[in-house]
Amino acid sequence: PTPPKMPVTVVSITLFFLGASGNLITVVIFRRSQEMRTTVNMYLSSMALLDTLIFLGLPSDLYRLWKYKPYIFGDFLCKFFIYLSETCTYCIILHITMVSVERYFAICFPLKAKATITKCRVKRVILALWGCSLLTAGPILFLFGVEHPNGSQESRECRSIERVACTGLLETMTWVSTIYFFLPMLCLALLYGLICRKLQRSGQRLPGGQAAGRRRSHTQTAKMLAVVVLAFVLCWLPFHVGRILFAQSEVILYDLTQYFNLIAMLLFYLGASINPILYNVMSHKYRKAMSKILYRKRTRRRRSLTRSEKVSFEGAELG
Repeated sequence: PTPPKMPVTVVSITLFFLGASGNLITVVIFRRSQEMRTTVNMYLSSMALLDTLIFLGLPSDLYRLWKYKPYIFGDFLCKFFIYLSETCTYCIILHITMVSVERYFAICFPLKAKATITKCRVKRVILALWGCSLLTAGPILFLFGVEHPNGSQESRECRSIERVACTGLLETMTWVSTIYFFLPMLCLALLYGLICRKLQRSGQRLPGGQAAGRRRSHTQTAKMLAVVVLAFVLCWLPFHVGRILFAQSEVILYDLTQYFNLIAMLLFYLGASINPILYNVMSHKYRKAMSKILYRKRTRRRRSLTRSEKVSFEGAELG
């Protein structure tokens, strides 16, 4: 049976515009707003950039949905899109893990965290996360490419290279990707369990106004990050499960795998576009910073229009 191409395309393009615009706005907000320049938001800003890069591979995915072969983008872009997607996936997982580790130390060991978690160190950590992801995803460049199964140009496919896949590299990268996803998820479950326990105990011990305000701030941040993690798991889990199914699928499971991969692809791009919506819903500071930036733009436009109208009027008077 033919997959529902048109609905998938419409949803994908909608996610593209929502995700690309939302993540770029998030990067601008976190970098221009003085109040939002925190170590946590440095991680979130880097994640927004990664989510934006993920959408670069959407045109290739949609083309392969409508016309799987011949693949017209060439060997370099075939490798690049898959490598980029893999790198961004790894890097986002590492970002979520590190920002959760930071929140754990900030809540459970506040004095130590204040001395050790600095913006300069966070920048170095973010660079290290990008570098680690780029290196870990490196084998993808040798594993995928444009193949000619029938020896003709019309049979060009962007797929795993058979002679390389036979070496076991495909199965190895599948397991690397699986470990990259599930191991951090176990760590996150443990971290947020410890954070919740600490917040409950601190609420019982410190009834003062200042302590209560600090606890509310920590609780709000922890809730928002927990929702981001939950959305990440729900959106990206089918993608990883689908990858395992695809690698192990038999011909009899082809139709099931095909539809499952379509759903996984949509959820994958939903995961790359949903974070700005969550920030807007859950963070008052984010909404306030966004309204300030939009207000500044409107004010500048009005001033430029007023100046141009004034110049035009003076020119008419002089004439």
